[in-house]
Amino acid sequence: MGNDMNQPDASMTQIHPLDNVAVDLRNGHKYAVRDIRQGEEVIKYGFPIGAATQDIAAGEHVHTHNLKSQIAPHMEYTYHPADQHQPVEAAIPTINAYVRPDGRIGIRNDIWIIPTVGCVDQIAEKIAEETGALAFPHPYGCSQLGDDHRYTQQTLCGLIRHPNAGGVLVLGLGCENNQISELKKMLEDSDLSRIRFLNAQDVENEVGEGIRLVRELQDGAAQNRREEVPASRLVIGLKCGGSDGLSGITANPMVGRITDYFTKMGASCVLTEVPEMFGAEQILMDRCVSEPIFQKAVSLINDFKAYYISHGQPVGENPSPGNKAGGITTLEEKSLGCVQKGGSAAVTDVLALGEPVRKRGLNLLWGPGNDIVSTTNLTASGCHLILFTTGRGTPLGAPVPTLKIATNTALAEKKRSWIDFDAQADSDEELVRLIMETANGKSAKNEINGCQQIAIFKDGVTL
Repeated sequence: MGNDMNQPDASMTQIHPLDNVAVDLRNGHKYAVRDIRQGEEVIKYGFPIGAATQDIAAGEHVHTHNLKSQIAPHMEYTYHPADQHQPVEAAIPTINAYVRPDGRIGIRNDIWIIPTVGCVDQIAEKIAEETGALAFPHPYGCSQLGDDHRYTQQTLCGLIRHPNAGGVLVLGLGCENNQISELKKMLEDSDLSRIRFLNAQDVENEVGEGIRLVRELQDGAAQNRREEVPASRLVIGLKCGGSDGLSGITANPMVGRITDYFTKMGASCVLTEVPEMFGAEQILMDRCVSEPIFQKAVSLINDFKAYYISHGQPVGENPSPGNKAGGITTLEEKSLGCVQKGGSAAVTDVLALGEPVRKRGLNLLWGPGNDIVSTTNLTASGCHLILFTTGRGTPLGAPVPTLKIATNTALAEKKRSWIDFDAQADSDEELVRLIMETANGKSAKNEINGCQQIAIFKDGVTL
């Protein structure tokens, strides 16, 4: 297309009346709707997404060559509570799920193998190959100290207690610092009836013993039956990856409406990727249900900024090459698109890594934007399934169903083996139907493709 914004073009859309840029729906890139002076804020979604680094003429392309982030390392926040009134859905639909002995529900009944340490990853995979269980290898669990070691333990415990697993084999080596005995202490309040523990050094044939224990868990899981429960008991994770300029126009707003639909009926939704809240955090803070939750949200943002600063990294440098190719320039722009996945729901809680969801409504979860780490964190906090919006496409998936929602039809048609849903062509009602079908047992594309993996957040020395 040309750069003359005075020429009518049906592909261009101005998202908010205050915006001084419009988006080309064909490529996701921004173009000035009027002259913008050097130093003036560029407005998209009705909020600043950065400042112009040079004069920009009406119709000119606005991107990395003439726009920069304004995110500061330190900011002061004030609580301006928004109206939290959300009418409750009159009719709550039902799903068929597995009710666990502790009262939680699961939407899958697989057997998971969770290694305590990377040294036994191949053993876990051999046992999985023989039994059909799902193994989740990772490189950590030894030679870690302090918070770094604690992150690994909290993440693994969240996975071990996950209700989507009909049974779990915790596989250790025996000499690692992430000892099974310590994990057991952290799991004291969990349902241990469907968990088995095995230190490989304690037995002569660790593969054979692992197979025996998995078979035992499979026999127990085979007795489980789905039963009708309210869909309000679902915990739904919200995630985006490989975003483009349409993410904040098609897929993320759609997921936001789905979030509102489910939270109004009493379900829980979880929004993570803290760096991708930078620049849009005040919107979420004003929706906190109370001053204490607001203060937790402030700490969530400031602590993650401190993490960046401690490593000598700028807090405003985030959009990936793929994001930029798709039209996203600054972190503010990405964040304002990302937080739309939270809809207009009230923020009821702020969670630490590995902390389980306890409150209905929208929860904010500590963690980075990295796709595999954040989907792992969502799983560890108990999400039954994840709504994953993408404008570029990705095959990855968490241990739980990870529904890929394309921002554009071209991607949905090109990557049919990856994509579960087309936000540009399909309706909200169709997405709700897909979520219900997935909860009832329909496989997501990541499950069909065997793309189920974990990655644990690391921030510390290795001994």
